[in-house]
Amino acid sequence: MTIDPNNHYQPERPVSASFSHSILVLAFAALGIYGAYALIQRLTSPLHNPSAVQMEVVPRGNLAEDEQSTIELFRQVSPTVAHITTSSVARRGWNRNPMAIPRGTGSGFTWGSDGYIVTNYHVVAEGNRWTVTLADRSQHDARLVGAYPPTDLAVLKIDAPNHELRPIRIGSSRELLVGQKVFAVGNPFGLDHTLTTGVISGLGRTIESVSGDTISDVIQTDAAINPGNSGGPLFDSAARLIGVNTAIVGTENGATGIGFAVPIDTVNQVVPMIIRDGGESQSAPEARAGLGVYIAPESFTQLRGLDGVAIESVLENSAADRAGLQPMQLDRDGAYRVDVIKSIGGVATRTNHDLLMALKAHRPGDEVEIVFERNGNEGVVRVKLDDLSSR
Repeated sequence: MTIDPNNHYQPERPVSASFSHSILVLAFAALGIYGAYALIQRLTSPLHNPSAVQMEVVPRGNLAEDEQSTIELFRQVSPTVAHITTSSVARRGWNRNPMAIPRGTGSGFTWGSDGYIVTNYHVVAEGNRWTVTLADRSQHDARLVGAYPPTDLAVLKIDAPNHELRPIRIGSSRELLVGQKVFAVGNPFGLDHTLTTGVISGLGRTIESVSGDTISDVIQTDAAINPGNSGGPLFDSAARLIGVNTAIVGTENGATGIGFAVPIDTVNQVVPMIIRDGGESQSAPEARAGLGVYIAPESFTQLRGLDGVAIESVLENSAADRAGLQPMQLDRDGAYRVDVIKSIGGVATRTNHDLLMALKAHRPGDEVEIVFERNGNEGVVRVKLDDLSSR
């Protein structure tokens, strides 16, 4: 200890504490010097390097099998896809600027090799002149063959050499399953021949067409469908046409992952009719035979392993109601009680589309036998079909 002039005792600072304090001061000083040195080095180091060369490219190796199959599919189908421009004055040109979305543009595809181009009705409805640009960049003035607004379908005709027309391969929508891969090719935002991929998100959907009619058995997909995709084809993994992209759910300038396509089985019925007479034979309301039921989505029947068409609800005083068919019910234990239609008039109804086609073969007032399953037990009823066109 030490003694100050006033004879007060002062304890001495421990040597160890004094040493630690000195080390800390030196450390901070060193850090400061290093930081200053690093800053000076950074400011004074040369910005350019005259000996700079390209980086070595790393070999990619083989593409994955699913990538190869997608590339091959696009190679096969892209020649069938067309870009359609609708206007009052014919417009030419190909737009690759995604910030400039052309008005009155859409997609389409070749139907056979006679120059017919299928698209959506709403793509061609607002103009009187149409330009079709094929995959080889050849452009052709088109004539309107006809349209059928209730299904949002239209057909154009171009005069093009046969070698420029690649007929599209047709599939069937009745065999589709939720979860299988799909591929959309079109001209979103005017960008030519854009491929997007996804899966079937739902089947048996019902949407409203531009004419206010309902389109049944519609395909729902999460493949990106944007403005300009309308009228373009939706393919399965076998490169077969299974639908025509017609609507999106989302904002004015983009989608939310929900798109809809008119099923190919409907397209394959309507398009030949349009080609035959411009769709005039379909302009009058058609008497439609029905049961008066709403059917459950096929995803519901698939998840529960049901073999047939599940009835979701039954309209009061309808044919189904009079025959004793029952709507779906949910028990307290969480189990569904549902009537599943197995056949109509001897025609098996394994899918929702089978049911629609079976009813299409009949007229209102026809009596048909319906085989159904309820709680594991099979039943048979005779039904006098309603006229749905009057509802």
